[in-house]
Amino acid sequence: MRQPSGRTLVAVLCALLTGCATSALEMAPDRPDRPWTPATNANGEIIPEAKASPEESSKATYVLPANSELANVPAPLALDRGRAYSLAELIDIAQSNNPLTRTAWNNAREVALAAGIAKSAYLPRLAAAAVGGYQTLQNQTTGPLGAAGINETARGTISSLSFQWLLFDFGQRAAIVEAANQASAISNIGFTAAHQQLIYDVSLAFYANAAARARVGAAAQSLKNAGSVQAAAEARMNRGIGTTIEVAQARQAAAQARLVMVQATGAAQNTYLALISAMGISPLTQIKVADVSDRKLSQAMAGSVEKIISDALARRPDILAAYAAQKASLANVSAAEADFLPKVFIAATGSYNSGTLNVTAIPSVGNQASIANLSGNRFGSTVFAGVAVPLYDGGTRDAILKQAEAKADSADLALARTRNEAVRQIVLANNALRTSLSAYNAATSVASAGRTTFDAALAAYRSGVGSITDVTMAETQLLQARNTTTDAYSTALAAAATLAFSTGSLGAPPQ
Repeated sequence: MRQPSGRTLVAVLCALLTGCATSALEMAPDRPDRPWTPATNANGEIIPEAKASPEESSKATYVLPANSELANVPAPLALDRGRAYSLAELIDIAQSNNPLTRTAWNNAREVALAAGIAKSAYLPRLAAAAVGGYQTLQNQTTGPLGAAGINETARGTISSLSFQWLLFDFGQRAAIVEAANQASAISNIGFTAAHQQLIYDVSLAFYANAAARARVGAAAQSLKNAGSVQAAAEARMNRGIGTTIEVAQARQAAAQARLVMVQATGAAQNTYLALISAMGISPLTQIKVADVSDRKLSQAMAGSVEKIISDALARRPDILAAYAAQKASLANVSAAEADFLPKVFIAATGSYNSGTLNVTAIPSVGNQASIANLSGNRFGSTVFAGVAVPLYDGGTRDAILKQAEAKADSADLALARTRNEAVRQIVLANNALRTSLSAYNAATSVASAGRTTFDAALAAYRSGVGSITDVTMAETQLLQARNTTTDAYSTALAAAATLAFSTGSLGAPPQ
C-alpha cells in the first residue's frame, strides 16, 4: 500500500484549516431578508456558537429573546425622602454615584500605570527558564561498502537564567518617560474635567427643575385667579347684572388654567427625571429638591471679561491638557532623535544541562523572550558588554522622527486653537449672563405691573364697571409675565454656571 506523500499531507492539512475558518459563517444569519434565530439557554442567554433548531427558526421574528439575567431593575438610591436636598448635596451624591467619575478615575489610573511601565525601562531584565527536551538525529550516508545510517537520541533538562540591562541610550528612555508623565497629567486633568462637567450638568438640570416647579406655582396661582373670576361672573349673574356669556367665558378661562396646570406639572416631572439622570442614579429614586427662588441676583455676578479671560486661560482643563500634550509631543521628538544614536548594554546568561541535550537557545513563549547563548556543557555562562550602533533600517527611524515632528507641530496649533476657542466661549458666556440679568430685572417689573393690572381689573369687574374680557386678558398676561420672570431667573443662574464652567472654576456649586 502506497504511503501518502508529504505534499498530499500538507494539502489535506491546509484544506482542514481553511474549512475550520470558513465554517464560522454558520454563526451568522442565514439570509439577509430573514430573522436571525439565536440558540438560548434556560435563562434566555444567547449561546454564541450554537444554532437554533429548525422548529425555532421557522417561528423566527425580529424580536430578540429576553435574558432573565438582565431583567433586574436598578434599585433606587437610599436617600431621605423627607429632606429637601440642596444643589451642593445633589452634586455630592452625583460625584459619588455617577459612573462617569469612576470611569475617569480608572482612565487616570490606567495611564499612570503606563507611565510606570515606561520608567521600568531603566531597570534590568531577568528571565529564568526550565525545559525538558528530547532530540533525535537521523543521518544516512553512502560509501564504498554500501549505505550506513546513524540514529542518535538525546534527553535532558536545561535550567537557565538570563540578564539584560540597557546602560545608556542618550536620553531616549528619559524622553519616553517624560511623554508618559505628561500623558498621565492629561488623564488627571481629564478626571478633574469630568467632575467639572458633572457639576455643570447637574447645576443646569437643577435650575431647569427649579424653573419648572416655579411654573407649577404660577399655574396654580393662575388657576386660583381664574376661579376668582368665575366666582365673580356667577355672582354678577345671580344679581341680574351679568350674562351667561360672561359666565361661559369665565368657566372657559378656568378650564384653560387647569390645562396649563396639568402641562406644567408634567413638565416639572420631566425636569426632575432629567436631574436624576444627570446625577447618574436610578431614575426610580424619589427625593425632594430644595427651592432656590429666594436667591438674589445682581449685575456684580458678571465681572470684567478681560480679568475673567486672564484667569481662565491659566486653569481651564482643555488648555492645561493641550499644553501637556504639547510637552509630550516634544518629548516624543527627543525620543525619536535618540533612536539614531548608539546604545550601551550588558547581557549575561547562565545555564545548567542535566542531560545530553545540545541546544543554543530556548524559544520564546508568550511574553517571555527567548534565551540564547546557552552552552551544551553541563554548566555554562556568558557575559557580554557592548555598544549597539544603528546603521541602516530602510528609513524607518527617519519616518518616525518626521511623524513625531508633525505631531509636535499639530500640538502647537491645537494649543493655539484651544486658547482662541476658550476666549470665545468666555466672552459668549459673560454676555449671556449680563443679558439674562437685565432680562430678569425687566421681567420682574413686568410681573409686578401685571399683578397690579389684574387686581384692578378684577375689582372693577366685581363693581360692575369692568368687562370679563379685560379681566381674562389681565389674568393671561399676568401668567405670562410670571413665567417670563421664572425663565429669566433660571436662565441667569444657568448663565452664571456656564460662565464658571467656561472659566474652569466650577469645582464647587456655582455661587
